[in-house]
Amino acid sequence: MTLHTAYTPDTQTLPTANAPRSAWQRACAVAAGMAMAGSMALAADSADLPGKGVKVQPLKSSIAEETFQTLLVIKALEQLGYDVQPVKEVEYPTAHIALANGDATFMANHWNPLHADYYKNAGGDAKLYRQGVFSANAAQGYLIDKKTADAHQITNLGQLKDPEIAKLFDTDGDGKADLTGCTPGWGCEAMIEHQLSAYKLRDTVTHKQGTYAALMADTITRYKAGKPILYYTWTPYWVSNVLKPGKDVVWLQVPFSAMPGEQAGTDTKLANGKNYGFIANNQQIVANKAWAEKNPAAAKLFAVMQLSVADINAQNYMMSQGQGKAADIERHTTGWIKAHQKQFDGWLQQARDAAR
Repeated sequence: MTLHTAYTPDTQTLPTANAPRSAWQRACAVAAGMAMAGSMALAADSADLPGKGVKVQPLKSSIAEETFQTLLVIKALEQLGYDVQPVKEVEYPTAHIALANGDATFMANHWNPLHADYYKNAGGDAKLYRQGVFSANAAQGYLIDKKTADAHQITNLGQLKDPEIAKLFDTDGDGKADLTGCTPGWGCEAMIEHQLSAYKLRDTVTHKQGTYAALMADTITRYKAGKPILYYTWTPYWVSNVLKPGKDVVWLQVPFSAMPGEQAGTDTKLANGKNYGFIANNQQIVANKAWAEKNPAAAKLFAVMQLSVADINAQNYMMSQGQGKAADIERHTTGWIKAHQKQFDGWLQQARDAAR
């Protein structure tokens, strides 16, 4: 940075070595000081905003309850100077491919190992970046209402091979149990389909698929009417705040471990000996690898950000209670940052340090 003064001295006005400091000298000294300060400010600006001028394209699935996590990452990136574009909504398989091809930058809700096949098919570690754990120990599985479980001593999904047990959960009169299942493209639908065949439940159980939130709304209505319910869900998600496991509903175990694709052969039995059919998942931020390598600040941010299942559950529950508009989620995210300012600032500092 060069500063020019409008005053140009001639040889007759130049001071001698022993002369007192002239107005011109003082002006030059001030100008030099300003130049130094300007250079320091630019250096500080560069260090504080390592992402200045760099565009970011975030992706998320159609699950509205993943907006909070995504927005939290966006706000951190913006603090680092990144130019974050409006979020594009695509389902997980497409999102992984778009990230691998460089058509997008990051997604905050890569479920590992649920999305193992999507990750591998998009190019895996050669094209995608995932480090650290954004949110750990997400559970998933099958549940039924506690009243029916206690009355008929149902503890295992395999018991639904019995037509009389399955008929308890029939909602459309065809004599088969109706399982509120998973939306196509989310990954969980492949798990459920695989397990229905593995446990030989095709003749007695129907996997109901569609818009999950609408299906669960109907399931909850049935529960409130005192009718038996059978459904798949996961945490963190608001459903478990409405239908509380252990109080309103119970988790069902499965006959044995049965996982498809990349997870074939995985033992899903927990340390306590129980087996709910799914291992705990970690949510990770996944990004385009080439972009992450060029942006060490963002890469470090993606690796160090952490959010508890409890915090996500709490925010998702507020959404289910009528606070699901964009302005509501913005308020929730800003409030979370304010309540965890030291932690948030720590992520930013680690990111800035990585860029130096």
